[in-house]
Amino acid sequence: MLATLSDALLLLGCFDHRLLEIVGLSLRVSLTALLIGALLGLPLGAWLAVAGFRGRGALIVALNALMGLPSVVVGVLVYLALSRSGPFGSQGLLFSPAAMIVAQSVLVVPLIAAVTRQIVEDAWREYAPEFSVIGIGRPQAVTLLLADCRFSLSVAMLAGLGRAMSEVGAVMIVGGNIDGYTRVMTTAIALETSKGDLALSIALGIVLMAIIFGLNVAAHYVRCWATRRYG
Repeated sequence: MLATLSDALLLLGCFDHRLLEIVGLSLRVSLTALLIGALLGLPLGAWLAVAGFRGRGALIVALNALMGLPSVVVGVLVYLALSRSGPFGSQGLLFSPAAMIVAQSVLVVPLIAAVTRQIVEDAWREYAPEFSVIGIGRPQAVTLLLADCRFSLSVAMLAGLGRAMSEVGAVMIVGGNIDGYTRVMTTAIALETSKGDLALSIALGIVLMAIIFGLNVAAHYVRCWATRRYG
């Protein structure tokens, strides 16, 4: 065990080419999926927070249910959509980083939207009377509340990034875990562990945990700074 850990630390210390390649692709795919998730999930969640229409409650329940959508189910659905016989088969996206981004985005959007809806809805209850008095409508309120809650919404972003980076099933199905092309940290950890290459698995696990931990620490200090500055 100590020898394996020593080998893992050696890989980290010498910046092993395989490790850097896998980590780089993981960050590229997950951050792109997070960006797409934010562009779709933030306005969707904020709109649900302030909107008033028949069926809103059912839509919120459905959105919350989608937060726990199994990744393998998403993988199968995206696979069917991108396969040669699927509606987007002509694009040739299957078994590519783009397909992995699509799968992770499908997982991330409901999570970001649901967390955003809860955060913005709390702010909406507080500001709704003031908005009504000064004549600010709901569409304008969505933009203002997103701006006002921007630091609190870092929780939603972190949750989305964690969901994307820790995902295995969907990216394995649609990406194929191709060495040097679609192999990311989670799929590499699963593969290398099954092959008995525990040093690379542990090294990748350390990097993955360090990234998630570092982002959470950064978000914590940003929220603390915002609280001190803006109250």
